[in-house]
Amino acid sequence: MYKINDQCVNCGACEPDCPVEAISEQNGVRVIDAEKCISCGSCAASCPAEAIVEED
Repeated sequence: MYKINDQCVNCGACEPDCPVEAISEQNGVRVIDAEKCISCGSCAASCPAEAIVEED
């Protein structure tokens, strides 16, 4: 599972790359819905701020 940390600049680059539409905007930052996330890593690869990290 991936998580968006506080380095997120809300650019939105990650959202269209998510194949299961697990990313949305909330309170000025992007968030990942843990129930939808399939841990593919597409979002992390597209994040220019390196704000998306894999959780243990």
